[in-house]
Amino acid sequence: MIKNILLVGLGGGIGSMLRYLSQRMADKLYTIHFPWGTFSVNIIGCFLIGIFWGISFKSFETNENWKLFLMTGLCGGFTTFSAFTLEGIGLLKEQKIALFFLYVAGSVLIGIAATYL
Repeated sequence: MIKNILLVGLGGGIGSMLRYLSQRMADKLYTIHFPWGTFSVNIIGCFLIGIFWGISFKSFETNENWKLFLMTGLCGGFTTFSAFTLEGIGLLKEQKIALFFLYVAGSVLIGIAATYL
């Protein structure tokens, strides 16, 4: 059990650091009032977890360690659903209703498509 917790923690720490760096980079690249950092991290995270999930059927069937590290830890630390919801509320509070719906629908629909791919 301790080993599993450490694998998830290590993956989650790496994922969180990658999320932070990705969001900082997006903030510098895009000045438009849209949460591009969180949006792109969620889509990339959905795509990655889909890849890891697909690979798990072929390669890691007997190795739970990789699933814990990559899917639970890395992707769990990298994706930002809680930040997504918070930023969505921020858009609503700023009365940017159209942008809110674009952000929510785009994140969910493109995220599902990315995971499927």
